[in-house]
Amino acid sequence: MLQQYDQNELREFYVDTDVGDRVHLRLGKQQIVWGETDFFHPTDLIQGYDYRWRSFLEPESDELRKPLIMANATVSVPELNGDLQMVVRPGLDRKRDIGNNYDLYGGRWIPQPFKGVDFLSLTNYDYDHPYGKTSSVTGGTRWTGFAGPVNYAMSYLRTFAPDPVLNPSANPIGKTPSGLLGDWFFPTINVFDASVSGEIPVTGTVANLEIAYQPNRYFNTGTNLPINQQGTGPVVRKDVITTTIRLDQKLSLERLLGTNAPSLFSLQLFDTWIQNFKSSDDIVAQVGWSAPAKRHDTLMTAFLTLNYMNSRLNPGIAGGVDLSTGDGFVIPSIGYQIGNHWRLLAEADLFFARHSRSAIPQPGQSTYGLAGFANNDQLMLRATYQF
Repeated sequence: MLQQYDQNELREFYVDTDVGDRVHLRLGKQQIVWGETDFFHPTDLIQGYDYRWRSFLEPESDELRKPLIMANATVSVPELNGDLQMVVRPGLDRKRDIGNNYDLYGGRWIPQPFKGVDFLSLTNYDYDHPYGKTSSVTGGTRWTGFAGPVNYAMSYLRTFAPDPVLNPSANPIGKTPSGLLGDWFFPTINVFDASVSGEIPVTGTVANLEIAYQPNRYFNTGTNLPINQQGTGPVVRKDVITTTIRLDQKLSLERLLGTNAPSLFSLQLFDTWIQNFKSSDDIVAQVGWSAPAKRHDTLMTAFLTLNYMNSRLNPGIAGGVDLSTGDGFVIPSIGYQIGNHWRLLAEADLFFARHSRSAIPQPGQSTYGLAGFANNDQLMLRATYQF
């Protein structure tokens, strides 16, 4: 288990240059962020995330995003009030740099109740699957611009599905897996996205709407199989639409709470909509659980940040709820800045699962994503020195 945590790496190494007056080029190992949200990432899919050491709502997502070797060109088009970004990943990265990494070995962030259960002894990662070969060239293009007071963006991306799909040994797809239960692979997917944002003049609220279309996504099936085979039915493919609505509002709480500046309140709604959904497809919400997937998977999150001592002391609170299950979380936090270099943070992650799975023999028909954090409240203390 310690081998999962004790790793060193050169995370980023790139060169910037300008070509003429309009083209900016960045070459090398880098992070590229698309999308507008903080918590969930419907379009921030160029790179995966490493959730092995912290799998829940890390506010500084660049700490978890996995940099890749890419060519990143941005072309300024002032005549159209916009910029065209083109990204090419030539496939030179390490295989393990692709997709999201989760705790599958029984560590501190494995879902309840699998502490100490090493699923990597029953499954393997297949980075050479014909439907998700990590050496394949991927990339995309994105246009961002202004239309009067409105910001908008449109993009196309060919990338790897962020969450791995199990190629089950009982129902293999593409190739025969080597693991006892199957092999994990990251299928290549296409993502078409559009977003628009702007300020509502009457209230001063900044509103953002983002819609992403993913055709032919892969899903595992098998909710009614034995406990050790849930999710190992045939793999099916469905179109998916993800929608994000975000509202940001500055609140003047100086007189009420004694803050030194307006506070930021943000409300976000995330929905994943499986097209042509049929209960007979028997899609599982998560491999290893028997909870069936839903046509709409909808979550609501919100956070409030306060400012004291010339904004050096910043308490905050965040929360969220799965609107269909009632599972939720609350995250109180406080940050403190010391001089120009030191940043201190204390944070508690508190989970409230209505349908937690407390014992492995239970079928878990009502246990969904947030319920996997049951009995896993955590306190984080962090000190950062900025050079």
